Order: sequence, then structure tokens, then C-alpha cells
Amino acid sequence: MTPEEIRAELFRRQDLKYRDFQGALIPTVPTDRVIGVRTPALRAFAKELSRRGGADDFLADLPHRYFDENQLHAFVLCEIKDFDRCLSAVDRFLSFVDNWATCDQLSPAVFRRHRERLLPFIRRALDSGETFRVRFGIKMLMDHFLDEAFDPIYLSLVAGVTSEDYYVKMMVAWYFATAIAKRYDETVPYVERKLLPPWTHNKAIQKARESYRVSPERKDYLRSLRLKIPR
Repeated sequence: MTPEEIRAELFRRQDLKYRDFQGALIPTVPTDRVIGVRTPALRAFAKELSRRGGADDFLADLPHRYFDENQLHAFVLCEIKDFDRCLSAVDRFLSFVDNWATCDQLSPAVFRRHRERLLPFIRRALDSGETFRVRFGIKMLMDHFLDEAFDPIYLSLVAGVTSEDYYVKMMVAWYFATAIAKRYDETVPYVERKLLPPWTHNKAIQKARESYRVSPERKDYLRSLRLKIPR
């Protein structure tokens, strides 16, 4: 399918109520750039395009105009089975990602099978200074390196990210909240020693205390570590 045919198909799957709801959640994307296609429909369409081999022209047609095209692009990339091809396509696409939703839903399954090969890309992403490329790098560390592939150095990498951008700071907080849930002993010293900026410190504690994976006793202790930030 051509990019124009794909765009027309997205409009055929449009849900106007969902468009209005979705648009309100993504302040970095103007409402007139949201078509309003529900995520399950986008995922199904991505699988269909991948099976038919009809997505290459669409993937090359960057930048896209619509948020839903970016979402579809992310889901098509998630279907790619070859690591090198996928990584190259992700690298190119990240330069055009302009919102948290597309960034966070870009999570190719092939990366889990090639974690060590992914690490150099993650390190470059963290150093890039590009909001959603940095956010993506942190999310990859959160998704793939907090379980059996964990190394305490990854905590230092994320703590070392310096940015005043809201979407980066929120991802750092989300990462540390998840690390508290999965790697408490290694992670809690970052909170005890106040190694994160105050806003990020408190947001990580908040999100950890909202997690069902953190015990009530640990939640109480984390609450005691909150910082008082002058208004």
C-alpha cells in the first residue's frame, strides 16, 4: 500500500470520540493532527501490513503528518524480526517522534533477544540531548535491563541524565520507581542519598508508592524520604 492509501485506511478506521479523548492526552501534538484510531486497530493494521510486506514505502515516508501514522509506524517497527534492520529503522524514526505515547509504545520484541547489542545504542540515546530519543533509551533500560540482565551501572547511567524536559524527567522517575520495585536493595540508596534532582526524587517515590509490587513497609519508608520543595 502507498502512504496515501494507508492514510486513507486510517481515516476509514477513525473514531471521533476517541480522537478527542486521545488528543487531550498528548499536548505536544495539535488536535488536528490526530485521526483517532484505537490502539488495537492500529496494532492489527501493523500486523497486516507486515504480513503483506506493504509497509516499506510508508516507513520511508517521514515525517508523517498524523499522530496515528506515527503510532502505526511504531507498531510496524515492533513487527520487524531482524535486529539490525529494526535498530536502523528505529534510529531513523526517533528523529521524528514528537510525543510520549509513540515513544513509549515503540518496543520491538527483537530487542529482548539481543540486549547486549542494544546497549551501545542506548548509551548514545542517553547522550543525544533529544527529548524522545533520551526517553526511549531510558525506557529500553527499564524494559530490558532490570531483570536477569541487570547491572547496577545502569542505575548510574539513568541518574546521570541531566534534563529539565518534563518528558525526560518523568521517564527517569518512572525508571527509578520500577527499579525500586524490582531491585530495591540496589536502588534505594539513590533515594536515601538524594542523588536525583528534587522533583524527580519525589516523583519516583510517588510512583513507587503507587506500585502494587512495593510492600507497605517500604512505601512507608519511602514516604519518609520525600523532600520538601519550596513553592
